[in-house]
Amino acid sequence: MASNTAADILEGVGGAGNVVSLTHCATRLRFQLADGEKADKATIEKIPGVMGAVPQAGDRFQVVIGGAVQTVFNEINALPAMAGGGAASAESIDDIKKREREKGVRGKVAWIDTLFEYLSDSFRPILGALLGASLFITFMALMATLGVIPAWNAPGVTLDPSWAFVNLMWQCVFVFLPLMVAYNASAKIGADPWVGFAIMAVLMLPGFTGLGAGVEKTALFGFEQAQVAIVQVWGLPMPIADYSSQVFPPLLMAAVLGLVYKGLKKIIPANLQLIFVPFLAMLVMIPLTAFLIGPIGVYVGAGLASALAAINTFSPFIFAIIIPLAYPFMVPLGLHWPINAIMLLNIQTLGYDFIQGPMGAWNFACFGATAGVLFLAWREKDKDMKQTATGALAAGLLGGISEPSLYGIHLRFKRIYPRMLVGCLTGGLIIGIGSLVLGLPNGITTQAFVFTSLLTIPAFDPIGLYLIAVLAAFAVAMLLVIFSGYKDKVPAEAAAATAGAGAGAAASTAAPVAGVTTGGAATATGAATATAVAERTEAVGELVQVASPLEGTVVALDQVPDPVFAGGVMGPGVAIEPTGDTVFAPGKGVVVAAQPTGHAFGLQLDNGAEILIHVGIDTVNLKGEGFDVKVKNGDQVDVGTPLVTFDRAVIEKAGYPLITPVIVLNGDTFDTVDPVELGPTTPGAPLLDIQKKG
Repeated sequence: MASNTAADILEGVGGAGNVVSLTHCATRLRFQLADGEKADKATIEKIPGVMGAVPQAGDRFQVVIGGAVQTVFNEINALPAMAGGGAASAESIDDIKKREREKGVRGKVAWIDTLFEYLSDSFRPILGALLGASLFITFMALMATLGVIPAWNAPGVTLDPSWAFVNLMWQCVFVFLPLMVAYNASAKIGADPWVGFAIMAVLMLPGFTGLGAGVEKTALFGFEQAQVAIVQVWGLPMPIADYSSQVFPPLLMAAVLGLVYKGLKKIIPANLQLIFVPFLAMLVMIPLTAFLIGPIGVYVGAGLASALAAINTFSPFIFAIIIPLAYPFMVPLGLHWPINAIMLLNIQTLGYDFIQGPMGAWNFACFGATAGVLFLAWREKDKDMKQTATGALAAGLLGGISEPSLYGIHLRFKRIYPRMLVGCLTGGLIIGIGSLVLGLPNGITTQAFVFTSLLTIPAFDPIGLYLIAVLAAFAVAMLLVIFSGYKDKVPAEAAAATAGAGAGAAASTAAPVAGVTTGGAATATGAATATAVAERTEAVGELVQVASPLEGTVVALDQVPDPVFAGGVMGPGVAIEPTGDTVFAPGKGVVVAAQPTGHAFGLQLDNGAEILIHVGIDTVNLKGEGFDVKVKNGDQVDVGTPLVTFDRAVIEKAGYPLITPVIVLNGDTFDTVDPVELGPTTPGAPLLDIQKKG
């Protein structure tokens, strides 16, 4: 119904009836669709505010929004069409799974998609905490570089209590990272996340670690990064490892826990599941994790870390080039999530990481290409691209997040990637050559897990080499994009044809106007005047009005205590502080969305306006209490037709504002949408003046 971003996205994915579920992450809307074939990627990517669209296997579909994702998510859920819960109300999750099993693979390997969804969803909710912790680490590194404090993470160094407290601000995240990952991964896999949390917490108890006190540690399967103490428990050997900052053990544990949970639910009656499923799951999983899964996770992480370390040790020069050139292809596929886990493991076991330095060359080349696009957008006065590139560049340079740039710009214009890769190569070469010249056995390193942004440059060693590399990567990518452009070149023949058509049109328009008068300057003046009159006449369209739907006081939209309405995100309009208790139709038309809860109505008026009337704020939470709905979807209405009667006392007792926004959802299709007058109003009185486009 509405021609705003939220409504257009919903329409682009096949409508509310095609949406099984909708969630979001830091930058993307994540749809589970009933039929992925109905999603129109090309159309969605043209919607203002959308940075990109990513179809996935299993009828999953992602829409990249950027920093405004929470707002758009709320807008979509606020649309009248979404109130019924989309396709989920008509088809159960079990039905969908059965249908997917019968359908089989649809052009992609679904289990691979599922695997990386599992990995990303296990990390994504804690990215904010990781980013915050990384800035604390960067601050500590900067203080050490300036000589304010000693080497804060060197063995045997004791910090002043004040600085030691600051140091704890990042340790709280990384020490207990396994618990956070266990919670997220368990929730993703369909198990009770707190049970997953509790299982992993056993392995992190001081008492568990204390079981290995005084026992000499050995390298698990020969990996020096996997040091464990072997103790006898019930006559069986139990490896005792340090699980702080580990991510592979909780990932493996949660995957197995999901299977155990499903199995227990099949054999335990529903009325007993609340008690016995968690208990039996913990009874099985705690010993299994302590004896087997935990050590395997440590071993897997150590194996992957050792493989990358071997490449870096063999040639930091080659490694410094491979990483920045590989990341532009790994990030779109989600392959970078396991690498993040290895970075964390490197820091825990080696005391430093050697991957993030070369990765910085990729990130800054990515941000440089975005800066180039932003420069061209400003020069070309491309409002939409300026907005997209500005947000993406801010997310990159300040947060180290590349997805808004990647999905919003780079993957949409094929000319960017080759130029960005040159920037990646430049940064990698500088790191590689610099490592050889300076004799750095591990290349550029960092002792912290950080997001490679401007704010975290002090965390890298040597800082000078890293700074030169990332600035060069940024500058090269930016200049290449500026000099060569990022849009596809228009063939010369097409450009000529367009120019010819424009000239012909101008000539044909001028000829009859020139014939109105004769003679030199008078002819030119007459032509100009006639043309101006014609243009002005065509530019002014019909003026229509929308009537007031209820009695009360009209106020400006920015008075609504809800940012979505107050900011005009849903569209232009006004709000009414009601004194009456009945909402009437504001014009002749049809009801396209009558919520059973009575809190919102969507109407398509005969004059072309699409109107949303939202009775109160957050009143959907009343679930229909206090509302008496008078119409249903498809009903024809006229000015003054009752839509709903509401009980003011019920709404006020629940603490919800009664202020009622009246929104023109398709406001961008009109020249203007203006309030007739603020102040007292009655049902049927003129409320909004709408000027149609000529």
